[in-house]
Amino acid sequence: MNSLERYLATLEGKPVDHLARIPILMQFAAEHIGSNYAAFASDYRVLTESNIVCAREFGIDQMNTMSDPYRETQGYGAKIIYERNMVPYCERHPLEDDPDLAKLPRPNPLEATRMRDRIDAVRAYHDRVGGECSIMGWVEGPAAEAADLRRLDNFFMDLVDDEGYIGALMDLCVDVALEFARPQVESGADTIGIGDAAASQISPDIYERIVLPREQRLVRGLKEMGAKVRMHICGNITHLLPGLASLDLDVIDVDHMVNLASVREKLGPKIALCANLNPVTDILNGTPETIRAKLARCYREAGNPFIVNAGCEIPSRTPLDNLRALCEPVPMQSTW
Repeated sequence: MNSLERYLATLEGKPVDHLARIPILMQFAAEHIGSNYAAFASDYRVLTESNIVCAREFGIDQMNTMSDPYRETQGYGAKIIYERNMVPYCERHPLEDDPDLAKLPRPNPLEATRMRDRIDAVRAYHDRVGGECSIMGWVEGPAAEAADLRRLDNFFMDLVDDEGYIGALMDLCVDVALEFARPQVESGADTIGIGDAAASQISPDIYERIVLPREQRLVRGLKEMGAKVRMHICGNITHLLPGLASLDLDVIDVDHMVNLASVREKLGPKIALCANLNPVTDILNGTPETIRAKLARCYREAGNPFIVNAGCEIPSRTPLDNLRALCEPVPMQSTW
């Protein structure tokens, strides 16, 4: 069973030879091949090479295209600043001072520099490991992208003060995300990840009334393209679980402060839950022995379908033996 077969079988609820492993590697991967974060985020060749090397060395089943939140934002006209050893950042958010949507350029995913770079990453993965590994494209969710365009503080004020405006902005973000996802799927992505971190800071009422319908449309559109869908919302999402249960997701990342048993109870038996080890306490500062023990505990709490991961990105200075321990093959358990 190869990596792609293992991953897809997991999502279909079928037996696998061992658990699939999809840890998020970004700065770690770049530095592992002697590069840096700026190159990783700006050049698909560095991103794909570093992830392929790490997949082969450590045992990882999914190639990801994640780097930072500002792929689409650059397409809307933002200037993105790259620094060697830190996440790229937005110099000025496009709607920060002037919220007029009519003045906002609409990105063309095939022409916007950073969006096209991600599409090229998917194509490069397909050329090198297509049919062997899962390939995950990526888009920003409606809350995350609206916050990137307006600036986070303005976004939260809009949620309270101008629901019509922020709804229109998120509708645009979903339209563009779907336009961005399509060429990724056509280039070989079997899965599209959605990053919607800002949603974790929203109350259940506002989330379910304003954000969730946009996430539902985004997930529905991705499914219509034939893609599997993975959701990643950093932070504590316990209060969002009832809404998330309506999204028909295939995979969900769960941050370390969320109880996996509660997630399984709320989201049901079909969705694949990812292990939620603390990236710093458990992975960076842990030992192979403690990592194995905590991963086993996560698996007992979540049950099947289950995928090996950490709560978020693997830190750049993680000891190699710790990542090896996380990615060691773990036999699938049929019962406990």
